[in-house]
Amino acid sequence: MDKIVIRGGNRLSGTIPISGAKNSALTLIPCALLTEEPLTLRNLPRLADIDGFQHLMTQFGVSASIAGHRPEDFGRVVTFQAPRLTSTVAPYDLVRKMRASILVLGPMLARAGEATVSLPGGCAIGNRPIDLHLKALEAFGAEIELAAGYVRAVAPDGGLPGGDFDFPVVSVGATENALMAAVLANGTSRLFNAAREPEIVDLCNLLVAMGAQIEGIGTSDLTIHGVNRLTGATYKVMPDRIEAGSYACAAAITGGEVTLAGAVARDMSATLHALQAIGVTCEEVAGGVRVAANGPLKAVNLSTAPYPGLATDMQAQLMALLCRAEGTSVLNETIFENRYMHVPELARMGAHIETAGRTAIVHGVERLTGAEVMATDLRASMSLIIAALAAEGESVVRRIYHLDRGYERLEEKLALVGADIERVSDE
Repeated sequence: MDKIVIRGGNRLSGTIPISGAKNSALTLIPCALLTEEPLTLRNLPRLADIDGFQHLMTQFGVSASIAGHRPEDFGRVVTFQAPRLTSTVAPYDLVRKMRASILVLGPMLARAGEATVSLPGGCAIGNRPIDLHLKALEAFGAEIELAAGYVRAVAPDGGLPGGDFDFPVVSVGATENALMAAVLANGTSRLFNAAREPEIVDLCNLLVAMGAQIEGIGTSDLTIHGVNRLTGATYKVMPDRIEAGSYACAAAITGGEVTLAGAVARDMSATLHALQAIGVTCEEVAGGVRVAANGPLKAVNLSTAPYPGLATDMQAQLMALLCRAEGTSVLNETIFENRYMHVPELARMGAHIETAGRTAIVHGVERLTGAEVMATDLRASMSLIIAALAAEGESVVRRIYHLDRGYERLEEKLALVGADIERVSDE
C-alpha cells in the first residue's frame, strides 16, 4: 500500500493546474444512461472514484472509450454510449465503495422504467440518508420498495408522469437524482428549495445540451419540462472548486504564492472570503485565481452551509490552515455530524483542537511537527497533507487511497510548486 512522505517547510510558489471537478463528473457520467447516443465528457479527472463509476456503468451496458492523451496531461476525454441497457441492477459489490452510485437511480428509472440499486457506501462521515432521493422520485410517480439492502424504483406503464417536490432541507444528491429522472418524464416537474451548487448548474447545462428543457438554472426553484428523448453531446467538466480551495490552503500555510490555473473565483467565493478573513490575499487573474500569504494568519469563526455558503468539503482543509493562525478559531460543521475524524491525527502533529458535537475550537500553535498519520476520509486526508507541508521535519501520511479518490496526481502538482513530497510503496 502506498504512502506519502512530506518534508515540510518549503514555501510553495508557482502554478498548479486545477482538474475537472470530481463531484460534478460523478453526476455527469450517469447522464449517459439517458440517451442511446454518445456522450463525450472532456476534462474528466483521473481518479479512483471516476474509474469506479465507469466500472459501475459497464454493468448496465454502457461502453466507455478513452481518447489518446499525453502522460503529462491532467484529465482525459471519455465517450460513453448505451445503445441499450443490459441491466437495471446496481449490485452491492460495485456500489458499496462509493456513495455517488445512487445517482444511477434517477436516470435508469427515467429511461428503463425501473431500477434496483444497492444502498450506497462512501466516506464514513456521518449519517447521509437517501430518503429525499426516494421521496422526490415518489413525487414524480415512482413506486419505491426497500428490501435486503436494495432500493427498487418502478415507474408506471408509459413512464413517470412528473410532479412537484419541495425539499425540506437542501440536498445536492437528491436534487441531482430528481433532475435526471424528471427530464424524460411525461409532464412538467417542479423542484422547490433545490440545491444550487455550481455542480448542479453543470449538470443542468449538460442536460440542456442534450435537449432537456429546464428553467431556473442556478436558483433554488427548478422547472423541468419532460421531453421524449435526449441526444448525445460533448461537454467539458467544470474545474474542481474543492481541489482549488485545498491547494489555496496549502499555499497559504507555507506563506507561499500560487496561481490556481483554471479555477473559477465565483464558484469558490465562500472559500476565498474565508481565506481573506484569515489574512490570505486572493485575486482573480487571467485564467484562474492567485493566492498569496505574506503576513501572519488570523483566527476566524466559520460555519459550513449549503451553497452559496462555505462548503463542508473545505472544512478540514481550513482547519489545518487555522492550526497555524494567531489566536483561537471556531468551526461549526452544520452538514455532517461526524466530520472531525482528522482532529486526532492533526493533534499528532502538534495541533491544539477541542471538539464538542459539531463545533471545533482551534487554538493556533507556533509550529507543527512531522509525524506518522493516517487518513480517515477524502478531505481529512488533504488536511493532513496541508499540515505536513508546514510541519518541521518529515511526515508520513498513510491510507492515501482516500486521496486518490478525489485529488488527481496530488504529489505531482505539489512538487510543481516546490513541495518536498513523494509517494512511496510500503515494503
